[in-house]
Amino acid sequence: MASVEVAPTFGAELKDGFKPANAWVASGIAWLEDIQSFYRERSVIEKEYSAKLSALAKKYFEKKARKSASLSVGDTPTMTPGSLESASLTTWTTQLTTLEGRADEHERYGNDLINKVAEPLKHVGLRFEELRKRHSDYAEKLEKERDTSYSDLRKVKAKYDAVCQEVESKRKKAESSFDKAKSQSAFQQQTHEMNNVKNTYLIAINVTNKQKEKYYHEYVPELMDSLQDLSEFRTIKLNGLWSLAAQLEAGMLQQSSSLVDRCTQEIGRNLPHLDSMMYIRHNMGGWQEPPDKVFEPSPVWHDDDSMVVDETAKIYLRNVLNKSKGQLGELRREVDKKRREVEAVQRVKQRIRDGTEKKDEVAVVSQIFAIQEDLHQVERQRLTAEVETSTITAAVGDVTLGAKNHNFKSQTFKIPTNCDLCGERIWGLSAKGFDCRDCGYTCHSKCEMKVPAECPGEQTKEERKKLKQERQAAANSLLKPSANSQDHVAELPALSRENTMNSLSSGYAASAQRSISGPMSPAEEAPPLEPSGTRPTSTIASGAPRKNRVVAPPPSTYISELPGSTPNGSGTTSATEQRAKMLYAFEAGGDGELSVPEGQEVIVLEPDNGSGWIKVRGGYKEGLVPTAYLELSPLAPLAPQNTGHSTRPASTYSNSGSSIGTAAPSVKKRGPAVAPRRGAKKLKYVEALYEYTAQSEAEHSMAEGERFVLIKEDPGDGWAEVEKGGVTKSVPASYIQMV
Repeated sequence: MASVEVAPTFGAELKDGFKPANAWVASGIAWLEDIQSFYRERSVIEKEYSAKLSALAKKYFEKKARKSASLSVGDTPTMTPGSLESASLTTWTTQLTTLEGRADEHERYGNDLINKVAEPLKHVGLRFEELRKRHSDYAEKLEKERDTSYSDLRKVKAKYDAVCQEVESKRKKAESSFDKAKSQSAFQQQTHEMNNVKNTYLIAINVTNKQKEKYYHEYVPELMDSLQDLSEFRTIKLNGLWSLAAQLEAGMLQQSSSLVDRCTQEIGRNLPHLDSMMYIRHNMGGWQEPPDKVFEPSPVWHDDDSMVVDETAKIYLRNVLNKSKGQLGELRREVDKKRREVEAVQRVKQRIRDGTEKKDEVAVVSQIFAIQEDLHQVERQRLTAEVETSTITAAVGDVTLGAKNHNFKSQTFKIPTNCDLCGERIWGLSAKGFDCRDCGYTCHSKCEMKVPAECPGEQTKEERKKLKQERQAAANSLLKPSANSQDHVAELPALSRENTMNSLSSGYAASAQRSISGPMSPAEEAPPLEPSGTRPTSTIASGAPRKNRVVAPPPSTYISELPGSTPNGSGTTSATEQRAKMLYAFEAGGDGELSVPEGQEVIVLEPDNGSGWIKVRGGYKEGLVPTAYLELSPLAPLAPQNTGHSTRPASTYSNSGSSIGTAAPSVKKRGPAVAPRRGAKKLKYVEALYEYTAQSEAEHSMAEGERFVLIKEDPGDGWAEVEKGGVTKSVPASYIQMV
């Protein structure tokens, strides 16, 4: 059997040549305007010819009427001939009548050229142009989606670079930090985060490459084939109108049937794909497919393209794989369904071409586009899930086997709730986290993919409570730096606002209302001392003066003393070291300061230079403490210092509430007001944008335009801590602005 020659197509031959092909098709559609102009001018000519023929026939009918009798019977007949005419006049009358009939035929032909050829050409041209623009818009959409995919990959790459930079920063900080254990722990945590981001980056590369492959090998070729089909459809319509015009002329001019037949034969020879063949032959070029994306190591963190498959990374990969596998089956079924819909509508279009079904083909093509848009959207989701599944499975195998996944549901926590993974607070105005409907596991949205698949199944209320305590204890232990085995020192909790309560707390009871791991509000810095030695009274938004505040002491029981740093002096010190004793507890309020409990002995490293601060060592930590908080040892006094004690004002106490909902706090010994260190931060103020009514005792009510002292900015949970009347509480971060 003879092989069937298949006509080449745009999508198979021209690849990424949509723009020039689109311009070519647009020129073909615009050409229809020239053709309809031709038939309109031809119609004018035919009508003018018809009018001239009618005028000519009328003129000679009148002449014949005047000469009819004379020509028939003579000027002086003996008998009136009546209405009879001679055979010659009758023949002439027939010729004039034929002329009038031909004039009517030209009139009708001129009208037919307008109504049956020119107007349909105009209508078809407008609809073809609308459909071509639809192709162009869809091509732009596909290109935009491709560029968005590339842009998303660049963002993931930038995020990977940033987290690599953060790891490097943590590493350098670990090398130079006094607190080796804590900084090393932070470095390890950041390394795990970097590994997760790296895996995400590698997955994104594969997804982008697959999307790119779909774009160049399926989406764009299909679109170009449709554009070619539109061009050929235009040719088919044009051929039909040309044939109609020829038939109208053939009916009017039977004498010119041979010329009309020859024109019709020429039209019949104009096969739709011949124009496309010529265009293809003159537009074939050396197109080359863009290369696949490859892993690019960060300039500050040199790495290879291998997946990180340690246990921490496997938890993240298992969760990603579980989510992708769960979606894959449904997405595949949806893709198959959409494909069948497209094929069904394409069969309808073919029946319209074959003439077996009467429908608007332009409307059918528009319907195909609408279904294909839905198909492409679902198929991109399916492709992403498939690539994620194959990439993770190839690296670590099917780690979802035997996993006990949590039954997570998005949740908005209306009361302070801690994340069971990281231990930090989950609280906000919108869904900020998840909870397991079976075992009650709670986590941030950002922590969902890091939660191990170890759900114990459906639990009772008592079992959930017990699990919650165990998980919180485990989460809180992660926040504490691990002991450095080389230093052989006891594990010391960091004396920071993150795990201690002080006089500037937001009003929750320390045991229940605030997360122990959540960041607390920073201490207010006192204004500089006046030359007279007194401190000006600060003013809040309402204009009423208020007292400046100092940081309350941390629980001394949180501190494990090192040898040589106990208050009873059990350790040994050098004979040249200056020793001092803390008269009051002091908690660090900024970088370089040291938190020390009341009564602890410290070693003086640098004397007061007139700033009111002394650098000391307590245990294995060093930092600055106020001179007024120290009692120097009488055995080895320091050199004379300008401490300004003679002009120091009386102590000022904090009046912020830290015991809302708890018993009255016990009276604690408070230190005198402290002069601010050089470079200390200024107070920040915020203004309420909207009115807000407190929903609990831990929140401030606000009136629009009311001002507050900003204690702590939004850490990401949607709340900020502000002071009003000496009391620090929370307000919605979106309801305030800096002033």
